[in-house]
Amino acid sequence: MVDIKKIKCFLLDMDGTFYLGNELIDGALDFLEILKEQGKDYLFLTNNSSKNSMAYVEKLGRLGCKVTEDKVFTSGEATTIYLKGLKPGAKIFLLGTPYLEEEFEKAGFTLIRDRSERPDYVVLGFDTTLTYDKLWIACDLIRDGVTYIATHPDYNCPLEGDNWMPDTGAMIELIAASTGERPYVVGKPNAMIIDAICDKYGFEKDEIAMVGDRLYTDIKTGINAGITTVVVLSGETSMEDYEASDIRGDYVLPSIKELGEALLK
Repeated sequence: MVDIKKIKCFLLDMDGTFYLGNELIDGALDFLEILKEQGKDYLFLTNNSSKNSMAYVEKLGRLGCKVTEDKVFTSGEATTIYLKGLKPGAKIFLLGTPYLEEEFEKAGFTLIRDRSERPDYVVLGFDTTLTYDKLWIACDLIRDGVTYIATHPDYNCPLEGDNWMPDTGAMIELIAASTGERPYVVGKPNAMIIDAICDKYGFEKDEIAMVGDRLYTDIKTGINAGITTVVVLSGETSMEDYEASDIRGDYVLPSIKELGEALLK
């Protein structure tokens, strides 16, 4: 296990780790200030594909956290990178928000919006604009053999006040009940996200740590990629959940506030 003080870059999950809904978690901004003072770096790494990186920059700004777009990496962006490697400019039937649609169109993909054309891929994102018609078309295409991909597998998205909203993982289960098919999942816990970050930002794996509140995505990503992991209990995972799980982090802390305190000791 790498000494947490030797980590050069912290990969920070967002929902449940840095903020809950529209409220920063106590100590979040202080943590970034500690990293700055110690000459360390950070990157927001989120599985939430309902927004693109610019939308997250704007949201963080509204919360009082000023960051640039290159500090945010989403599962939506990771999915476009993955699909570019398979078929640049492919036709996509996308279950996603307007933000995710914009991300895919910006990456050069053609979005198919009805039954008039057969797409190359069906892509399921965190679609908070999901309609029955989109769901029906997607299921028909998947049954018909169109390759099916999902941005991430999170079951719930945490909100402030200990509230939750169904996330992409719940939609995966719904589609599986109808079609019997499950997607290839690009986002966390797939280790390819960590490889892409190392390539893009120039870090070695022993220099980075994954910080997150979900065991089956955030922490599993770190385990799959062979990097240091930090579980924070400020979002989806409680201590009871952690103790009942076979997924183990290198460090377990109440929140990002205590992580900052650990760096100061």
